[in-house]
Amino acid sequence: MTKLGLRDWILVLTLVPTLIIGLLLSGYFTLNRYLDLNDLLIEQGTNIIEPLAIATEYPLFTQNKPQLSRLVSQSHNKHTPLIKSIAVFNHHKKLIVTSNYHKQFDLLIPSIEQTTHQTLSQKITDDYIIFTLPIFDTARDNDPFQFNDSAALKGYLIIQMNKDFAVIGQQKALLVSLAIIILALFISFYLAIRFSRIFLNPIGKLVFAIDKLKEGEQDTSLHEPMKGEFELLRRGLNSIAHNMVLQKDEMQKHIDQAISDYRETLEQYETQNIQLNIAKKEAQDANRVKSDFLAKMSHELRTPLNGVVGFTRQLYKTPLNKHQKDYLDTIELSANSLLAIISDILDFSKLEAGAMDLENIHFQLRDTINEVLTLLAPSAHDKNLELSINIAEQVPDNLVGDPTRFKQVMINLISNAIKFTESGHVLIDIDCRQLAVNQVSVFVAINDSGIGISADKQDALFSAFGQADSSITRKFGGTGLGLIITKHLVEAMGGKISLNSAVGKGSCFTFNAILSLPKRTYSDNLPYHSLEQKRILYFETHRHTHEATAALLEQWNMAVTSCLSLADLEQALDSDFSFDIAILGHAASLDNMNEIKSLVTRVRPHCDYLYLMVNTVSHNMREAFIGTGADACLSKPLNHRKLCESLAAPYRLDHPSIHIPEQTQKVLPIKALVVDDNDANLKLMCTLLEEQIEFIDTAHNGAQALSLAKTHKYDLIFLDIQMPIMDGVTACKLIIESSINESTPIIAVTAHALAGEKEQLLKVGFKNYLTKPLDEEMLRQTIHEYSPDSTPNNKSRTEPKQTSESKPPFSSKRIDWALALQRAGGKIDLAHEMLNMLLLSVPETLNELRCANEKMDQQQVLNVVHKFHGACCYTGVPKLKHLAETIETALKEGQDLSYIEPELFELEDELVNLLADAQKEEISPL
Repeated sequence: MTKLGLRDWILVLTLVPTLIIGLLLSGYFTLNRYLDLNDLLIEQGTNIIEPLAIATEYPLFTQNKPQLSRLVSQSHNKHTPLIKSIAVFNHHKKLIVTSNYHKQFDLLIPSIEQTTHQTLSQKITDDYIIFTLPIFDTARDNDPFQFNDSAALKGYLIIQMNKDFAVIGQQKALLVSLAIIILALFISFYLAIRFSRIFLNPIGKLVFAIDKLKEGEQDTSLHEPMKGEFELLRRGLNSIAHNMVLQKDEMQKHIDQAISDYRETLEQYETQNIQLNIAKKEAQDANRVKSDFLAKMSHELRTPLNGVVGFTRQLYKTPLNKHQKDYLDTIELSANSLLAIISDILDFSKLEAGAMDLENIHFQLRDTINEVLTLLAPSAHDKNLELSINIAEQVPDNLVGDPTRFKQVMINLISNAIKFTESGHVLIDIDCRQLAVNQVSVFVAINDSGIGISADKQDALFSAFGQADSSITRKFGGTGLGLIITKHLVEAMGGKISLNSAVGKGSCFTFNAILSLPKRTYSDNLPYHSLEQKRILYFETHRHTHEATAALLEQWNMAVTSCLSLADLEQALDSDFSFDIAILGHAASLDNMNEIKSLVTRVRPHCDYLYLMVNTVSHNMREAFIGTGADACLSKPLNHRKLCESLAAPYRLDHPSIHIPEQTQKVLPIKALVVDDNDANLKLMCTLLEEQIEFIDTAHNGAQALSLAKTHKYDLIFLDIQMPIMDGVTACKLIIESSINESTPIIAVTAHALAGEKEQLLKVGFKNYLTKPLDEEMLRQTIHEYSPDSTPNNKSRTEPKQTSESKPPFSSKRIDWALALQRAGGKIDLAHEMLNMLLLSVPETLNELRCANEKMDQQQVLNVVHKFHGACCYTGVPKLKHLAETIETALKEGQDLSYIEPELFELEDELVNLLADAQKEEISPL
C-alpha cells in the first residue's frame, strides 16, 4: 500500500471536495437548464398554435385556401428558426396548405390519429416537437376555446418545431459548468500548493533535525523562529536535544563506572577460577587416591577373606563337635558379611565415578524374581513372616536389561523389609505400563509391616552411610550404602524410587525400571496345557498370597474354587463336589502338625491329588508334612515354574508333549576358513562347524588367513577381529582386494564390539558379524544364509540338542556348568576341555596383565583382556566374562587405566580364586 505524504494529503483534501461540490452543483444547474429549455420550447409552441388555430377557423370554414396559405406563411416567417413547418389538414386528414413542404409529412399523420377530441396534443421525437390541435366550427359569439360536442370538426392544425435551439442551449450550459469546475480545480490546486509550502518547509526542517538526532548529532540547527504551533515544536525539539546531551554525558559516566566495576569483578572471577581449578585438581587427586585406596584395600581384604571362607569350608569336611560347628558358622557368616560390605563400598565407588555399566541382555523376569525369593525366603521363614509376591498378568516375562542389577535392587529392598519386620508380612506387587512398541516400565512395590520410618528421617535413607536411626547399624548391621546404591541403580535403569512410611505402620518402597522387549518371542515351556479345566480347590488364609496364587491358577485355565477361611473350605467340601487337585496353604510349624494333619485328612477324600504350601525351606519339615498325607509340599513364596510342574506331573501322561522328530542335519559340501588366535575359540568353532559343513581350514592370525585366501577358494570365512601380526579388519580388506576370495562372504567373529564398531565392520566389507559366545542356532542360520549350496528347503530349523546331565569337574561359585555345557553345544567332553584350556591360560593371563598394568601400557592391557574375554565367552564363567567385557568397553572408549583399576584388581582376584578352587579339588590344568 502506497503511503501518502503531507503534500499529497493537502492536495487530496483540497481538490477532492472541490471536485465533488463542483460536479454536484454543475449537474444540478445543467439538469434544471435542460428541463427549463424543454418547457420553454413547449410553451412557445402552445402560444403559437392556439392563436393560429383561431385565425384559420374562418378561412378553413369558407375554404379560402390563399388566406390560409398567407396565415401559415406569416406565422412560420415570424417564428423562424423555431418552426420547421406549419400544416393544415382537413377532417379527412388530407393536407390543405403548408408553410414548408417536405418528404416527412407522412410522419405527421400519426400525430393526428393520436390526437384526442378537442385537445392539444404534443409528440416529442429526438429532433422535433409536433403540436396538433383540432379545428371546429363554432358560433362567432361563443368562446372559441369552449367547444361542445355538437361542434363540427373542420380540420387539424400541426406545427413542427425544431429542438436545435434547446439542444444548443443545453450544450452551452454543460460547457459552462465544466469550465467553472476546471477553474475551481485550478484555483484549489494553486491554493493547496501555496499552503503546502507553508506547512512543508518547517516540517522538513523539523524532520531533518530529528534525523540528525537519530544519527547522534545534538546540534539541530533550529535557531530561526517559526510560526504558530511549529514554533512550539521547534522549541520542544531543541529542548529534547539539550536533554539528550546531558543524558549522554551522564550515561557515559555510568558506563565508565560499570566498566571499572566489571574489570574488578572479572579479576575476582579469574582469581576464584584459579582457586576452583586448584580445588578441583585437589579433589580429583583425592578422588583418585580414594579409588586407589578402595581398590587396593579391596584386593588386600578380599584375598585373606577368601582364604578364611575357603579354609572354613575345608574345616566343615573334618569331624567337628557342635561347638566347633557353631564357631565355624560364625566365622563364615562374619567373613561373608565383610565381603558384602566390601562389595557395597566398591559399588558405591563405581556409581560415584560413573563407571557402573549396565548389561543389556535377555532375561526372564519371573525366573529372576524366583532366584531372589529363593535366596531371601529362609530369612523371612525364620521370623515366621508371610513373604508373598503378586505379578500382574500383563507383565511380560521376557525382557531385555541387566538382570544382575535388577536382582541387586530387589535383594536390597526385600532383605531390608525382612530385616526391619519382626512379625506380619512382606508383600511384593509387580505391574507394568507400555511405553512404546518395544519398551515397558516395570513397577515394583515392596510393602512390609515393620517398624516404619518417621517422615523427618526418610530423606537420610537415600544418602551415603545414612540410617533412619543411629542405633540401626548397631542393632541390625549394615553399611548404610544399600539404599543409595539401589537409588543409583534404579536411576541408571531409567526409573525412580520412592518411600511411603510411618512409624509403627510399616514401609512401602516403590520403584520402576525401563526395560526393553526382545525382538524374538520365547516360549515358556511350562506344562500348563496339561492343567486346563482341571478342578482345583485352593485354600489360603493370607489374602495377598491367596489372590496372587488364585490369579496364577486362573491364567492356566483351571477351574478354581477359592477358600479364604475354614468356613469357606467347609462349605466347599460339603457341596459333594469332587476336585482333581487341592492346594492347602498353612503356616509351617511342628507345633501345628496335628492341625495340618487334620486338615489334610478332611480334604483328602474330596480330591485326587493334594499339595501343601508352607513357609519353610527345611527339607526335613516338608518331608514331615508330606507324611501327613500330602502328595507334595511346596515352599512359600511359590515358584510358578515348580508349582506348574508339580501340579502337571500326574497328568503329563494324559497329555504328552508333542514330539517333533529331530531332523537329520545335512552336512553341507562347502569349505570354510576359521581364523582365531585363541586355541580354545578355534577348537570350539571347528567343533560346531564340523556338524554342519564338510571342509574346514584354520589360521591363527590375519597374515596366515591372507596367505591361505590367495591359494585356496573358500565358500565362507569366519574371521576374528583382534589378532596379533595382522588384525581381522586389515585381513578382510586385503582378502577382498588381493586374493581369489574377493566375493567370498566374510563373517566377523568378535568377543566384544561397541555399536559404532559393528557398523564400521559392515562398512569395511564384512557381510555379517557374530558375537561370542557363539549361539549354535545363529551359526547355523548364518551358514545357510551365506552358503552358496544352501536352498530354502534345507534352512529349516532343527530342535536344539538337550544338554546331557553332568557335574562340573570341581566345585566353584565362579563356574556355571549349565552355561558351560550350553556354550559347548551340549558336548560334555568339549566343555571339560574348554574349561581346562581356560585354566591353562590363567597363569599366563595374570602375568601379562600385571606386567602391562605396571608399565601402564593401555594397549597391552586391552590386548590381554580382549584375548581372555574371547576365551571366557565359551566357558561358563559369567562373572569373569562380565569383568573382562567391562574393562574392554572402558578401554575402547578411551578411559584411563586408573579409571578401571578396581575392575582390574577384581579380575585378578577372581582369576586367583578360580585357580584356588581348582587346586582345592586337586584338579590341575593339564
